[in-house]
Amino acid sequence: MGTAITVIIIILVIVVILALIGMGSYNGFVKSRNLIQESWRQIDVELNRRYELIPNLVETVRAYAAHERNTLEDITRLRSQAQQLSQSEGALPSQQRADVEAQLSGAVRNLIVSVEAYPDLKSNQNFLELQRQLAETEDRIAAGRRFYNANVRVYNTKVESVPSNFIANMFKFEKATYFQVDEPAVRQAPDVNFGEIAYRGEPEQHQLPPQQSAPPVQFDRPNDSLPNPQEYQQPPQQGSYQPPQQGSGAYQAPQQGGGQPPQQGGYMPPETGPQNPNQQ
Repeated sequence: MGTAITVIIIILVIVVILALIGMGSYNGFVKSRNLIQESWRQIDVELNRRYELIPNLVETVRAYAAHERNTLEDITRLRSQAQQLSQSEGALPSQQRADVEAQLSGAVRNLIVSVEAYPDLKSNQNFLELQRQLAETEDRIAAGRRFYNANVRVYNTKVESVPSNFIANMFKFEKATYFQVDEPAVRQAPDVNFGEIAYRGEPEQHQLPPQQSAPPVQFDRPNDSLPNPQEYQQPPQQGSYQPPQQGSGAYQAPQQGGGQPPQQGGYMPPETGPQNPNQQ
């Protein structure tokens, strides 16, 4: 009897623990979903503000730049399409609306760039004020988008992780949609060109100009052996002492002036050979 009560108590404790874990996981999903909805409402406010600024911008540009008709028509069409999607959707955005909003942002950006060719429009105070307000609105939309995407990442991680994914499947918590810019011009990496770099065989040895380069030092010995100092002895200078050659018994004084014969009247040593026949 006591063993059965113990087993029942253990089972009840396990059930209570699982129930608490399930409740905590469910409450976490609800909290994350509400945080996503709140962060999206902040973005939606800024998007609606942009919807109100765009018609004034279009009319101002049309008064000065009638040639930008195609750009103005694209902006008006995308603005109407995005506004209709905002009214038909629920609390969270869809991928279709994210794409339309990205196209609208690119169209407005292109229009701002195209007015550089119209000096009168650039100096118009109404246009400058609209440009400033649109720039501030775009900055707030970008900041809100980063906050919204961070909350979506946390929520989607819970939906796909174990064991919270069991609670998500049980109570139909689906993954949320990121609100990101998919415009190719924004995501394209900058083209950095350092000129043509091609393989042209072995690199050529370029010598410095004669006034800057020193004579090259060449080592003709195998394995780069150390140089022999005796190879770099200088030849004897003129007028220095030269030892007599072997086999000659005569004393030779150092020659002066590059090997000239001695002057007349100088000392001549007697010869040691046979006597002159005239002296007999």
